[in-house]
Amino acid sequence: MQQHYMDFNATAPIRPEVIEAVTKALSTVGNPSSVHGFGRSARRLVEDARRSVAALVGGRSQDVVFTSGGTEANNIALKGSGRERLLVGAGEHDSVLQAAPDAIRVPLNADGTLDLERLEHLLAASAAPALLSVMLGNNETGVIQPVSEAAAIARRHGVMVHCDAVQAAGKMPLDIAALDVDMLTLSAHKIGGPQGVGALVLAPGVELKPLLRGGGQERRRRAGTENVAGCAGFGVAADLAAAQLTKAQSLASWRDEMERKISVVSPASKIYGQEALRLPNTTCVTMPDVAAETQVMALDLAGIAVSSGSACSSGKVQPSHVLKAMGASDEDAANAIRISLGWSSEAEDIEAFVKAWTALFHRHAGRDTSPAAPASSVA
Repeated sequence: MQQHYMDFNATAPIRPEVIEAVTKALSTVGNPSSVHGFGRSARRLVEDARRSVAALVGGRSQDVVFTSGGTEANNIALKGSGRERLLVGAGEHDSVLQAAPDAIRVPLNADGTLDLERLEHLLAASAAPALLSVMLGNNETGVIQPVSEAAAIARRHGVMVHCDAVQAAGKMPLDIAALDVDMLTLSAHKIGGPQGVGALVLAPGVELKPLLRGGGQERRRRAGTENVAGCAGFGVAADLAAAQLTKAQSLASWRDEMERKISVVSPASKIYGQEALRLPNTTCVTMPDVAAETQVMALDLAGIAVSSGSACSSGKVQPSHVLKAMGASDEDAANAIRISLGWSSEAEDIEAFVKAWTALFHRHAGRDTSPAAPASSVA
């Protein structure tokens, strides 16, 4: 049975060039903090990767802090900023929301974008030193947040800004200076790099209190021996993501065609964030009266991998907090799945998904009482 991977927002398949780089790095002996030749060889791999990751976002290599992933980077940003008042978008990733459970949540508009008027009021309510955390591209809906506009509001109130750009990397141009943020989070495995490595990129002059202590690594901002092979793979993935940005943005045409066909089959289906600017690869759509878990399992049996909500929240039974923040009902939120494309996607994936989704819709709508088509017929 042909397999169709359509869950890139959970993790992207690792790129062949990255596998080669990681494999080569694993044969390199030496601690990058050691001063002898072996250590310098390992250090060279880490610093080459640091330059590549910095280039992806228009930053400086000395301002890149390698971490174990996006979750750790988000935690460092929120807990290490030294700001006592925290504000976060209501649709942020759980690694932000749970890192700051007492943070003030800035509401979303119905289209999934941050309510900037409400943000202005919340920032004006207190003169306490504050940090605002706003993601760039939503992991569930693909909605692109007005980060630079939010940052402009924050600056007027002397507020620091953190941006979780994990999902946006490789799908849209990134420039930390143009966004006007103090900190920006990245994750390797979202762009075809290895899992278990990420980065927090700082604006020049930004200082952090480290969460991990015990060594002078990462300019004393994150203790612990660097993941040399992971960093090397991250660097190669960053180079490829930057070089293939135009190709990634072209995925929007496939995404739009898929949504058009779904809407023809089921006019009552809701596509979240469709009215806003979105990442080119992401669709979040409901199937009326069919639970997301049912859809995910049925599509999996047809050889198609999609997800319900964030992969980091697997097993949760409550409706998506992102869709709820957009005004979705519990029922609609519980019936929504996410389809996400990426560097290895093909037109055949779209065709297979629409065919399987349509068959599932008709079965549950009672318009087709025939047995489910064999999985091998989905191509």
